Amino acid sequence: MEFTQIKEKLDHLYETYNQREYVDPDPLLFLYNYPDKKNREIVGFIAAGFAYGRVEMIMKTVGHVLERLGIDPFRYLMEKSIKDMKNEFIGVRHRFANEDHLVNLLWGIRKVIFEFSSLENCFYEGMGQNDDTVLSGLQFLSDQIRGKEQIGHLLADPAKKSACKRSHLFLRWMVRNDAVDPGGWDQVPSSKLIVPVDRHMHTSGVMLGFTSRKTADLKTALEITGGFKKITPQDPVKYDFCLTRFGIRRDLDMKSLEKMVNN
Repeated sequence: MEFTQIKEKLDHLYETYNQREYVDPDPLLFLYNYPDKKNREIVGFIAAGFAYGRVEMIMKTVGHVLERLGIDPFRYLMEKSIKDMKNEFIGVRHRFANEDHLVNLLWGIRKVIFEFSSLENCFYEGMGQNDDTVLSGLQFLSDQIRGKEQIGHLLADPAKKSACKRSHLFLRWMVRNDAVDPGGWDQVPSSKLIVPVDRHMHTSGVMLGFTSRKTADLKTALEITGGFKKITPQDPVKYDFCLTRFGIRRDLDMKSLEKMVNN
């Protein structure tokens, strides 16, 4: 299929499904409640960290954590001690993550904000002027948050060459700004984003002919991103939301997407 044909089909999907009404169920919903960037980036990082497993459990866990953080998560992190946090989150569990992983993540975010003023500043500190992607910034931010603490599955390590789907999902939310993605990070260009590859996006990438790889790792994510860059060089992650509605929402399945793409 020619790239012009692919773009026409993707643009139609974007115009149809890249709407707020299709966000639910998605942890992105939580970000809409935080107009202040300093709170939104904290909420987004937490929501993305828990974005694995059944979506019902994701929404329940994130909602529970954010309820404890209150209406001003930034202030919470600045004022609470690590002992306070441990008491607040006793018994929190989400698949492989436990209360210690969560508290270590929160304390890591706090340390970064104290040193760099924001997660965005820390991320941008790690990026080089000539970087083609966000990988160096993501690695720096992840290293600064993690330190020597055990955060488990709540924070992927880009050095291990996995797709880091949840980290790239967080970056999509914070860097892009359209009807769905709320944005807020102004220093990072959307052209350097990498597609968040889960099984739905992996299937879409194969369907579109962007990759033939069987494993959803970093190399696959870069191949799929490269395919989208030929269509929208300045915004390769533009179609992520509309494509991943298929398979996530019960009223939209992958067979329907395949029919739309191939017809």
